[in-house]
Amino acid sequence: MSKQIANLILIFCLLAALNGCAPATDAPAQDSAKPPEDAVEEESVPTDPPPPPPTATSAPTESPTEEVEETSPVMVLTSPAFNEGESIPVKFSCDGEDISPELDWFGIPDGTISLTLILDDPDAPGGTWVHWVLFNIPADSPGLSEGITGVGMDGQNSWSQTGYGGPCPPGGTHRYFFKLYALDTALDLETGATKAALESAMEGHILVESELMGTYSR
Repeated sequence: MSKQIANLILIFCLLAALNGCAPATDAPAQDSAKPPEDAVEEESVPTDPPPPPPTATSAPTESPTEEVEETSPVMVLTSPAFNEGESIPVKFSCDGEDISPELDWFGIPDGTISLTLILDDPDAPGGTWVHWVLFNIPADSPGLSEGITGVGMDGQNSWSQTGYGGPCPPGGTHRYFFKLYALDTALDLETGATKAALESAMEGHILVESELMGTYSR
């Protein structure tokens, strides 16, 4: 019995010795790659979202330069005796002194060599009646004084005469058009040339024209 107990004690000691020699199990090592906790917390803190990338916009287009239209020169014909559309005083008609009214003009364009003046009545019963034809007026002339003669060259009117013939309608109210032409040439015509001859010679040479209309009643 004591021998059995001794054997049991020996077995127990051997088992105890074997258990003490077994290598201790190491605790699992921390992953060195794992970030520290405070870093994890900082990453988890929400931050303002980054500003959106700039939206691509097309470059501003320059509006096309507007072409400046060339304006035609303006020539103005006036008279101190009457305004546009008004009645021509009796003094300048066949019922009065039958002399030409004063005429003024401005705005003669560059390149003008001579001026031409025509006065006619489109309301005459037999068709347009020509009252005055005057051509090759000097381009630097500022106008014509009342009753003027000896300036430029006189053409023929519908009375088959040269010079001015004032309003002289058979009855009613007629319109009288004073028409001024700026030409780039002098007309190669003789004294007494007709209105038709002037219009033919002026063709292609008119730089600008202007008119003044007055009325006369009988």
